[in-house]
Amino acid sequence: MPLALRWWIELTERLEAKLRELGRNVPEIEASAVVSAGGLMIASVMPESFDADRVAAMAAAMLSLAERIGKELDGGGFEMGVIQGDRGYIMATDAGEEAAIIALADRRGRLSLAFLEMRRAAEDIEKSCKVVQLRGCHEDCI
Repeated sequence: MPLALRWWIELTERLEAKLRELGRNVPEIEASAVVSAGGLMIASVMPESFDADRVAAMAAAMLSLAERIGKELDGGGFEMGVIQGDRGYIMATDAGEEAAIIALADRRGRLSLAFLEMRRAAEDIEKSCKVVQLRGCHEDCI
């Protein structure tokens, strides 16, 4: 197995472990993922019924739009956001320049706790991802 591919697999496993920890710390989180700014799924902990690649692409589009709106309205770059649906919340927080965490939480969830734990996870994920440019590694590894 090529070294780059082995490294990518190990990184994905570390990130998925961090997402599982996030779910244990905030039981209301039903699904979570780390997505690249370019719309690639890096790691996820979600039901098989979800189309992970589609979720990643839509999340990247949402994050890109939030970033542009923030800059246009002079509110700065994107850091975290929430979309409230009738059955729950879709939350997102940046995890460095090239990645973000997205999560689906039950409507009964406490957003403050969820965002606190997501921020902590994002810091750990950012450290794990700093070693390599995510998009470049993904293209080299696949």
